[in-house]
Amino acid sequence: MSVFEIYKGDGGAKFMRPIHSREEYLQSRNSDKQQLTLKAVRSGEEGRKSQLIQMNYSCLPNEDGTLKGSKRMSSTVGMDIDHITAEKMQAIKERILKKKDELGLLMLEESARGGGYHLVFKRRAELDQVGNLKWASELLEVAYDAQAKDITRVFFTTTEAELIYLDDTIFEIKQAADSESESVAALQCCSSQEAVPQPSFDPEARYNGVLFKDIIAKYWELYNDGKEPSEGDRNVLTFELTATIRSIRGYSLEQLLQVVPNYWAKPDGTCSQEDLAEWRKTIENALKEPRKGMPYRLKQVLQALKSQQAVKACGGTLTTPPAMPKKLPPLIRLLTKNVPWFYKPAVANAVFPGLGAHLHGVKFRYWDNVEHEATFMNVLIGRQSIGKGTIKKPIEYIMEDIKQRDQPNRQREAEWKQKNPGAKQKKDPRPTDICIQMLIDNLTDAVFNQRIVDANNNGQRFIYTIVDEIEGLKKVTSKGTVDEVGLLIRKAFDNSDAGQERVGADSVSGIAPLRWNFNASTTPPNAKKFFLRMVNDGTVSRLDVSTIIRTDEDDDAEPILGIYDHTFAAELKPYIDRLEAANGLIECPQSKKLSLEMKQENKDAAKLYESEAYRVFSYRANVIAWLKGMVLYVAHGYKWSKEIADFVRWTQQYNLWCKMLYFGQQLERELREEVEIQRQSGPQNLLELLPDEFTKDQYRQMRQQQGKSGSGDGTLRSWQSRGYIVYDEVSGRYCKTEEYKQKFGGKV
Repeated sequence: MSVFEIYKGDGGAKFMRPIHSREEYLQSRNSDKQQLTLKAVRSGEEGRKSQLIQMNYSCLPNEDGTLKGSKRMSSTVGMDIDHITAEKMQAIKERILKKKDELGLLMLEESARGGGYHLVFKRRAELDQVGNLKWASELLEVAYDAQAKDITRVFFTTTEAELIYLDDTIFEIKQAADSESESVAALQCCSSQEAVPQPSFDPEARYNGVLFKDIIAKYWELYNDGKEPSEGDRNVLTFELTATIRSIRGYSLEQLLQVVPNYWAKPDGTCSQEDLAEWRKTIENALKEPRKGMPYRLKQVLQALKSQQAVKACGGTLTTPPAMPKKLPPLIRLLTKNVPWFYKPAVANAVFPGLGAHLHGVKFRYWDNVEHEATFMNVLIGRQSIGKGTIKKPIEYIMEDIKQRDQPNRQREAEWKQKNPGAKQKKDPRPTDICIQMLIDNLTDAVFNQRIVDANNNGQRFIYTIVDEIEGLKKVTSKGTVDEVGLLIRKAFDNSDAGQERVGADSVSGIAPLRWNFNASTTPPNAKKFFLRMVNDGTVSRLDVSTIIRTDEDDDAEPILGIYDHTFAAELKPYIDRLEAANGLIECPQSKKLSLEMKQENKDAAKLYESEAYRVFSYRANVIAWLKGMVLYVAHGYKWSKEIADFVRWTQQYNLWCKMLYFGQQLERELREEVEIQRQSGPQNLLELLPDEFTKDQYRQMRQQQGKSGSGDGTLRSWQSRGYIVYDEVSGRYCKTEEYKQKFGGKV
């Protein structure tokens, strides 16, 4: 065996950590960071290759666990086959697999950049490293990479998707020729003589299908700001963690030792006898605490995880959205070509409000025979300074022709106002052919209404707004409220009538279908605050939500954007011209068929993950994705393609992933509530006076202050049975539930 993962010590020296099982091996390969990094490498970011996990398959570590200068060969050989043409890749793979028994093949994977393979085979004891490589090269009739002939050579690992063959015997610990007796324990240790391996940790241990490592990670996220215990607090925090999860490990010391991490251990997994005893003693002490059922904290953790599971229904993982198709429709490929890969999904979705604004007098018929127009309201959610502004340049070029068309109309409107000042009888009627589509973000009700009516009367056109922060949308009308924005979003998606009727001769009057597309950006906290009361009323489901996910490595380098110039504008123009020229009712059988397929898939996914929020969000996410497909269908000359179909399927899942990430838990909670909730008097009023977490003494003191007699134990039991509070046995406090806070407007 020789499957060693490489890691760097404090001084920068490379150390080797043994991988003991298939599960551990795949877990390492499938981390979110590994998948994102490999995606970047295969997108052309060669500098990211060094951030991939590194493995060695040919040697054993030095006595101190280091890699450099190792002389001890393992019982396996790692071989690198590089620079293979695409035409030969399949043939070479088939040849390797055909001769796997003769070769003694243990592992085969595609290389990080593609165009090659890494393979591991059983070492022939009579040959040295180079001799083994030459033997395998002749057997397989393919040259090996001569630069990778040293036993200490590391291989940049890919993900499970690139793993072609794996034999579990590769994990058996054995040194070549057995010339130096080596015990399993010593190999696991690879450190000082004082260090000892931690008892068997079970990475696959689960509760109701949920991995304990996920339960513990969520616990630290909710109750320690996402930080794991460290020296100084590891005793108390490990004690609290154990007390929280012991009820779902059968109050068994043996089972808890398999899942409670040892926060005394070193980065290589080793630990001194003294620290190992301290870790074990801490778990034993937590087990001695009185048993009081499932703790409140554990219930909150499990509920949070259940809500997050629905995110997986959208594809991707809990931290990374579904991967964008490699082959994009030509228009989307053009609009995203000038931004780094981690910005492409956001740009690919943000361009549709502007593209849709070029369609006028155009309707599309959905599978249910309801006619829709190209309405897109995109909200980009991402943390501060992450690069949300990258969407602006493509949108600027998309909207350039409309901006130029608006300028003479703005001038004509200004001249008319000068001749006909306000508060006086107008001498001349306002020209009816004035149409201004691009709106500033500071309007009155009268101006907003005028723009709606003008756009409708001049070809059933869209008005368009772009704001840097979602709060800016409140300025599109005089009311300046979040509720008004929500109302406009709901009307715009359905193209419902909007406007105002006034009696005065100088007042702006008129009602027309609201055709309003917009782009807005915001941060996760602001998004949740802005849409707090609009998650369950259909507002959020009408939005096209996107995000930007960057890893720590991505943040280290400033993104370099491509050039936007007249060449870019010239490439874009044919697509814009096709959208401008379209009119009437447009149908596409392929698009209709796809939307019906996605409808059934969403229904099945909602059942599988038991997610009402997913089901509710999926209805309009399907419509939005279908509309994007129709816009692309028109822009590409009324031609449907596999690239468009793949993009439509992806953009729906991406939109759903973002909505579930930012709004899913809230919607799940609200959908569980009763349709009508009556405020109750008596006990509830007293509960409102108490803090979110309170002790029994605090409760009794509050009762006395309110002039109530008796112990009040019956009231506490009543609150618990109604789900208003739970008792946290770890802290010894009563805690108000999230359900209570949402129902009765308690403290958040």
